[in-house]
Amino acid sequence: MERTSTANDLTERLRRRLESERREIEELTASELERLAENSRRVARNALSTIERDTEEAAGRMRELLAKAWQRPLIVGLSLWLGFFGGSWATMRWLSMSIQNRIETRAELGRDIEDARRTLAQLEEDTWGLVYREIEGERFVVVPDEVLADPPWWKVDGDLPALKLLRE
Repeated sequence: MERTSTANDLTERLRRRLESERREIEELTASELERLAENSRRVARNALSTIERDTEEAAGRMRELLAKAWQRPLIVGLSLWLGFFGGSWATMRWLSMSIQNRIETRAELGRDIEDARRTLAQLEEDTWGLVYREIEGERFVVVPDEVLADPPWWKVDGDLPALKLLRE
């Protein structure tokens, strides 16, 4: 018994064949999509791990840079501080020593002036207030008004009584 194909049989066979091919294409496509997805995941994981590794390396370099970056301003700041502090300290020491020396010098000068005043008072007392003057080449001894009993023969510097001395 041989069978003859009818249009329905042919349609049915075509439909089954198309369905089979469609399933095969779908399976192949699904398989390829699955392989593509797995490859994409692997590439993404590799890219992600590369990005993470590069980011860690960059962060490590940045940490090193930051660790070194604060040292320079610290050293410069400390140097400036020491310079200002040392300079100010030295200046203040110099100024205080200068002031101290001037105070001591002034005290010494005050003592010297007081000694000179005492010496001058002693000289005036010892010389009875006599003063020597030279006017136009002539020498005079100027005496206080109350010392001479008789009026003198000479007057100098206005109205001061004087004795004229002879040259030798």
